Amino acid sequence: MRYFLTRWFVLTLAVLTTAYIIPGIVVSGPLAAMIAALVLGLVNAFIRPLLVLLTLPFTLISFGLFLIVLNALLLYLVAALVDGFFVVGFGWAMIGSLLISLISSLINVLIRAGERKH
Repeated sequence: MRYFLTRWFVLTLAVLTTAYIIPGIVVSGPLAAMIAALVLGLVNAFIRPLLVLLTLPFTLISFGLFLIVLNALLLYLVAALVDGFFVVGFGWAMIGSLLISLISSLINVLIRAGERKH
């Protein structure tokens, strides 16, 4: 349970930070960011693997770059499902999905480094 809550918190921070940096992504508040992070985590856990498998030919032809498009589409989907979380356009969704991934990866590295010191 602690692992799930930590991952949710990290993804919420990544969504909030991305919305602060990227003008094309808007979050109405912390609650909307928490819900968006929860839905994004669920989408990434259940829908993304199926879509990766279905789009494998495109991913192979593009040397993996199609995964960026897929992540942007999923972020766009989350924005359509969550009130208070908006993505203005597909370009912003691509930049936002890259930034969310980068920020959450960095935070996870910092958390793991902190756990190793104890």
